[in-house]
Amino acid sequence: MLSKRVKENEVKKTQRHDKDTGSPEAQVALLTRQIEELSAHLRKHKKDFHSRRGLLQMVANRRKHLKYLQKKDEKAYAALIKKLGLKG
Repeated sequence: MLSKRVKENEVKKTQRHDKDTGSPEAQVALLTRQIEELSAHLRKHKKDFHSRRGLLQMVANRRKHLKYLQKKDEKAYAALIKKLGLKG
């Protein structure tokens, strides 16, 4: 689980305006950070299947957000992929 400060920092990196928390860019940034932390947890705890299911749900959710962003704004999608270091 991400702390409030970590969430704020992740959103600030990708937000469209000062009070933006719901844009696809901000959501993908938060999901990416959560996925990274949960992946590290699962490397240590290989048999934690409940968390693995949550990880798969987060990955699917991030994929949906990215697909939406790619359809709506190709330039923003490309910039976000580059900024977060994802494969696109």
